[in-house]
Amino acid sequence: MPAYGPDAAGFATGRTAGRLRIVRLANFVAPASGGLRTALRELGKGFKEAGHEPVLVVPGERHTDRETEQGRVITLPGPLLPGTGGYRVLVDKRRVAALLEELGPDRLEVSDRTTLRWTGKWARRARVPAVMVSHETADGVLRTWGLSENLSRRAADALNTRTAHTYARVVCTTEFAEREFVRIGARNVVRAPLGVDLEQRHPGLRDPGLRDGYTRGAGTLLVMCSRLSVEKRPGTALDTLEALLRHGRRAVLVVAGDGPLRPRLEQRARERGLPVTFLGHVGDRDLLGALQASADVCLAPGPAETFGLAALEAMACGTPVVASASSALPEVIGAAGATAADDGDAFADAVELLLRRPARERRETARARAECFGWRTAVDAFLAAHDAPPSATPSAVVPPRGAAPSVVPSGVTPPGAVPPAAGGACVGDAVREGLR
Repeated sequence: MPAYGPDAAGFATGRTAGRLRIVRLANFVAPASGGLRTALRELGKGFKEAGHEPVLVVPGERHTDRETEQGRVITLPGPLLPGTGGYRVLVDKRRVAALLEELGPDRLEVSDRTTLRWTGKWARRARVPAVMVSHETADGVLRTWGLSENLSRRAADALNTRTAHTYARVVCTTEFAEREFVRIGARNVVRAPLGVDLEQRHPGLRDPGLRDGYTRGAGTLLVMCSRLSVEKRPGTALDTLEALLRHGRRAVLVVAGDGPLRPRLEQRARERGLPVTFLGHVGDRDLLGALQASADVCLAPGPAETFGLAALEAMACGTPVVASASSALPEVIGAAGATAADDGDAFADAVELLLRRPARERRETARARAECFGWRTAVDAFLAAHDAPPSATPSAVVPPRGAAPSVVPSGVTPPGAVPPAAGGACVGDAVREGLR
């Protein structure tokens, strides 16, 4: 297996000091999308606060160009993808390339390794150092769409090989996401975590009135904040509720999120008489925070998640998480939750396991774990991946280049186990700034 070395474009060819124009491209961003939109916004804000010039280019209904808190945001017309619940894509390569030429980026950051992978070749020709951000595992997504493990792995390896050759660096947010690139021998992979707004998301948002409005006296409030699409496996949350009710647990489920599977899930809840409330997309951040803080347990059933921002937000609000053992979340949540196999009975057992712990203990543990993931750490790690000067006040948990990183082990972490963050070391300590 070939080992891919440092980029052909060469980060040394771009400016490595002073103000950098960092152009970011992303597809599959809908007005009601969650995690990716949040990450793009917070990273852009951080880049801008660090003195750089972030420019975000995304698809939209029409062309717009405006200044925002995250820097300049440009939308180019992009068609809707049928059956995706509102996703649009940038398909006019000529127009995107012309815009890139006009913008003249010092760095390029791409958050779509399928339809936008051609931009890596553009960056090489323009001698612009470029990174690809891996927001999902290719083989994991392919498996959720029904491909066999062997076929999905082969297809993912072929895709990832081309990506590793095309871009200067590949940024992965967790060790879990990194593994499929390590498997093909890629050596231009760096690790940078995402983060959570610890000021906007906190346990003080807990609202007893909001909680009672949903539970109506039922003992347990479950929340799932997720896009309702195949790769997120939202049906597992309904299976979990059904299993809990069958075993005598009085519980309700509130679903915050929209997507193509919503009608089918609503029909299923009606037919089985399940106490589920579907809120659709919740654009009010305060309301969403109050919902996350008022729940007893947050469910994160997506098996292909490479980080899990919604789960991290729930933990910042003091709510523990039950997550898919097939995803990256065991690495992220540590002892702030539990993980389970991808079926309702296993998830229900994990919920019961969490609820046996005193409420104060599980809420304090969740918040403490979330405090390991501030956005400052994430911003500095992404800037390091660009060889860009960090924020004015460097994060204490990002090691200097060349320092030996402490690697956070991945795996299933049951409640009560010592989390990787124990002893004062957070996941941010595991940021790998050096090339593998």
